[in-house]
Amino acid sequence: MPSKLRPRRLALIASALALVAITPVLTGAPASAGTAPGAIDFSARHQRIDGFGVSQAFQRAAVIHGLYGLSADKGDEIVKLLFSRQGGAGLSMLRLGVGSSTDEVYDHMRTIAPNAPASPDSPLAYTWDGNDGGQAWLAQQARKYGVKRFIADAWSAPAYMKDNNSDSNGGTLCGVVGTDCPSGDWRTAYGKYLAQYVKFYQQEGIRITDLNFTNEPDWKASYASMLFTPAQAADAVKAIGPVLRAEAPGTKLYCCDSFGWDQGKQYAAAIAADPAAEKEVAAYSAHGYASAATSPLTGSDKPAWMSEWAGSGVWPSKWDDRTNASGLYVAENIHNALARADSSAYLFWLGASIGNTGALIRMDGDSYTVSTRLRAMTAFSRFIRPGAVRVDAASGDEAVLASAYRNTDGSDVAVLINTGTEPTTADLALKAAKGHRVTAYLTDGYHDVTPVTGLARTTAGHLTAKLPARSVVTVVLGP
Repeated sequence: MPSKLRPRRLALIASALALVAITPVLTGAPASAGTAPGAIDFSARHQRIDGFGVSQAFQRAAVIHGLYGLSADKGDEIVKLLFSRQGGAGLSMLRLGVGSSTDEVYDHMRTIAPNAPASPDSPLAYTWDGNDGGQAWLAQQARKYGVKRFIADAWSAPAYMKDNNSDSNGGTLCGVVGTDCPSGDWRTAYGKYLAQYVKFYQQEGIRITDLNFTNEPDWKASYASMLFTPAQAADAVKAIGPVLRAEAPGTKLYCCDSFGWDQGKQYAAAIAADPAAEKEVAAYSAHGYASAATSPLTGSDKPAWMSEWAGSGVWPSKWDDRTNASGLYVAENIHNALARADSSAYLFWLGASIGNTGALIRMDGDSYTVSTRLRAMTAFSRFIRPGAVRVDAASGDEAVLASAYRNTDGSDVAVLINTGTEPTTADLALKAAKGHRVTAYLTDGYHDVTPVTGLARTTAGHLTAKLPARSVVTVVLGP
C-alpha cells in the first residue's frame, strides 16, 4: 500500500497498547514467585524460517537511488542498513511490486505491457527499461549482501484485463468465476504477463523465486488494486499456476496477501479445498492489518508468510511511545507472527520512504533517519537466518515472550522480550543445545542491538539472561 494513502486504514490498524518509559538497568530480579520454570528444547522443531524482508515498491526504491536528491553514498548506506549483517538488519527477502499503471509518477508502478492487444489470445507488446522504478537496481544491491529470496507481487493486472477497465479502485480479473467481460477471458494472458516480468528480471541477473498475482484481494483501494473472493482466487490459481510453471520454471506461486491474517485463512482454505489449485501453490500469505498474526494461517505443511504489516504512519517513532509504531510493539508483532502464528517469514511494509512515514527509515532530501522499528527488526533478522527452524521455548514468566531457533550453521538463537515495567532475570533450562559460546545483544530505547558482556550466560544446562524493562535481548549460542 502506498504510504500516502495509509490514513484510510488507521482505524483498523491503530493499537491502544499502553507502553511505559524505559530505564537502562542491566540488573534484574528473578521471575516472580509461582511462575513455571522456563525452558528451550532445540529437539522440538516447528516451522522453517524463510526470512525477513521489506518492500520498496511504488517508487520507494527509486528514492533510495536518488529520485529526490539522495546522494549515491547515502543510498548505499541505506541499502547496507537494510541488508548487511555487519551493522545492518541483514534482511534476506525483498518484495518487488509488479506494475500496472501507464505512468511511473510517485506511488505508481509502470506496467510492462501498457497497450491492450486485440484480444486475450493476441500477443502482448512488452516494454522494459531495466529499472522498474529502481527495484531492479535495489535487487542487484541486495544480492551483493547475500539476498537470494526475491518475491514479486502484483497489486493489479493492467486495466484492460479487468472488468472495471482500471488498474485502481478494485475490479476483478476477467475470466475468473463470477465475471462477465465483453473483452473475454484474460487469465492465461495475465499468467504470461507475470511470467514475462520474471524473464525481464532474469535479464538483470535477478532470479525471482516466488510470485503472487494479487495483493489484498479483499481491499478496494483508490490506488492499484484488484478484488478476488476466495473462490475466485482459487480459480485464478488454477489458470495462472500452469502458465507460470511452463514459462518461468523455478519461480513458485504463493497466495493471497489478504488484508488481514484471519481473513487470509478463508483464501488459504478455498485453495486447499481444491486439489487442482492446491498443487499450484507453494506458500500461503496474508497481511496483518484487519487482524494480526496470532494463530496459524492454515493446517497445511506449506509455509505461511506474514507478508506485510506496518503500524501508524507517524514519525518519529520512539522505542516505547504508546503507539503501534514503536520499536517494542514491532518486536512483539514479529514474535507473535513467528511463535504464535507459525509464520515462516516476516515482511515489514517499507524499508525506507519519505514524509510522515511508518517505514523503518525516513529519507528527506540528502539525509535519512533511522527509526527504532529497524532495531526491533534487526534483533530478529540479523541472527535468525534463512533455513533456521523454530524450536520450543517458554519463559515461565507471563511478562517475558520467548522464542528460539536453530540455524543451519549450528548456532542457536533465543529472542527474549521483557514486556514488563521492571527488570527481571530469565532462567531457561536448555535441552539439546549445541552452542556454548554466549553472545547477548540488548535492544531498547538506549541500545541498538548492542552486544553487552555479562548479560547472559549458560551454566549446568541453563541459560540465564538479565532482561531490562521493556527490552529485547537476543542470545546467540555459537558452536
